[in-house]
Amino acid sequence: MRNGPTLVLSGMLQARLQSHLLPRDGLEAAAILLCTKMSCGEELKLLAKDMVLVPYVECAREEDFIQWPGDRVMDAIDKAEQEDLALILIHSHPGGLYEFSKVDCESDRRIIPQIFTNIDSSSSITKTHGSAIMVPGGAIKARLYNDQMEATPVELVAVYGDDIRLFWGSDLTPTKRPMAFTEGMRKELGKLTALVVGYSGTGSITAEQLARAGIGGLVVVDFDHVEHRNLNRIINSTMSDAETEALKVDVFRRAVSGFRPDLYVECVPSSINEREAVLIAARADFIFCCVDSEEGRFICDAMGSAFLQPIFDVGVVIPVRRGLDGVLSIVDINGRVDYVQPGGASLRDRGIYSSESLRAEELAKRDPIAHAEQVEAGYMPGANEQAPSVITVNMQAASLCVQELIARLYPYRLDGNAKFAQTKFGLIDGEYEFTAESEFSMTQSHNMADGLKEPLLGLPSLSKRP
Repeated sequence: MRNGPTLVLSGMLQARLQSHLLPRDGLEAAAILLCTKMSCGEELKLLAKDMVLVPYVECAREEDFIQWPGDRVMDAIDKAEQEDLALILIHSHPGGLYEFSKVDCESDRRIIPQIFTNIDSSSSITKTHGSAIMVPGGAIKARLYNDQMEATPVELVAVYGDDIRLFWGSDLTPTKRPMAFTEGMRKELGKLTALVVGYSGTGSITAEQLARAGIGGLVVVDFDHVEHRNLNRIINSTMSDAETEALKVDVFRRAVSGFRPDLYVECVPSSINEREAVLIAARADFIFCCVDSEEGRFICDAMGSAFLQPIFDVGVVIPVRRGLDGVLSIVDINGRVDYVQPGGASLRDRGIYSSESLRAEELAKRDPIAHAEQVEAGYMPGANEQAPSVITVNMQAASLCVQELIARLYPYRLDGNAKFAQTKFGLIDGEYEFTAESEFSMTQSHNMADGLKEPLLGLPSLSKRP
């Protein structure tokens, strides 16, 4: 686990930033990041929302020096003041120095106080601005200042793109990554927190694998209780749990204490569409969406965008059909894993759910009879009759889901990760199908890097109660 500040960038924003800061001429360049401040317990997260690129022609640029006018800082201040954003002044070190130089420190002492003077922050979140450097390869080191000019190193700069790139403030060789499946991987995972939404067929297996792989913290959200029909699917559930209607999250809490007593566990016995659950979920680095509801995926989509959290979504379905003789038969045995990077194609963009399916699910809750009539009339999508998911299929899908995290953190694929935005498998024909990020049509998110801005996730139903 970690307690220091975190700076988070989408892969798309970081790619644009790197292209500007590290041009082919080998000279220093500068930019300003505008970041949403998000207080998650004792940890401060800065979410890169926008940036101002300082034009080369406005700067005096050398291989180890840059000077640029204050006009661009004032432009950034004007933007930041409207939303109480933090400014991070960032420039490149083309020579590879992964430290702040004396010139950098002198520049901060001159410019940062002017930012505090010009931005009147009324937010209860820590008043902070900072500076950062980027070296060849794209690694970023950052530090934050309070209004007394006391500096705090940013513990982690996280970039979520096709690859998940983690730059630790204490690293001496930031672009060198641990190898998958090694003690180095386990040690790094121990500093990270995952959110598992839904603790049932795939969720219980996903949480189990994350805990045993070495993740440092797990937030598990599920409102439901164990029933006898769950015992063939929920790892570690017992007959006693079903008889006493134990909370599913309590099954995990009990089980994990037996093999990972060092694991930080936060069990949330509520639906993910509750305000308190979303506030706790904001602390996580990654989202594992293991629900079977349209609303659950909609909320995960919204959190991934607002909090800049990558989403790993898993689904299993076994469609059946009834023949002319009235006998049911299996049509296929399907599993799916989607990786959604912040700013990329969402689960809605990919057709995993839609406005129509959300309305249908809501109507089914409020008025099952009316829902059945609409399905019959062809106005709303209905669910195909499905055979119960079995643990062997759930295990295969959940394993692929957790493996997707490992592949993104510790790349080992021959063709890279961009081609694997979605993975589908069918056990009837033994086929695997992969879809690249570029093959999905993408709509712009309206709450990108909004953090905990009210109303939460842009949803009035999650607004703070008076």
